Amino acid sequence: MVELFDVYVLNLAITLAMFLILTFRAWIELKNYRIMWKELEWRKTREVAGRILRAEKDMFAGIEGGTELYKLLCEIFQVTENQ
Repeated sequence: MVELFDVYVLNLAITLAMFLILTFRAWIELKNYRIMWKELEWRKTREVAGRILRAEKDMFAGIEGGTELYKLLCEIFQVTENQ
């Protein structure tokens, strides 16, 4: 009878260890998902800002210091002129 109890305890210990490992892996995957989501949001923001900057380039050229501001914004949002 004691042998059967030992098997049950061992089974419980293995099940708990597997649960802890799966929980840890899920936590790591959640962190990676959040990082990837932030990167996708930043990339989308850069694309939209790039389209706006290229469309409004003439407006920046018409104001004092506009070209410097335009270049600075292009650097911040990593916009290239030929896109």
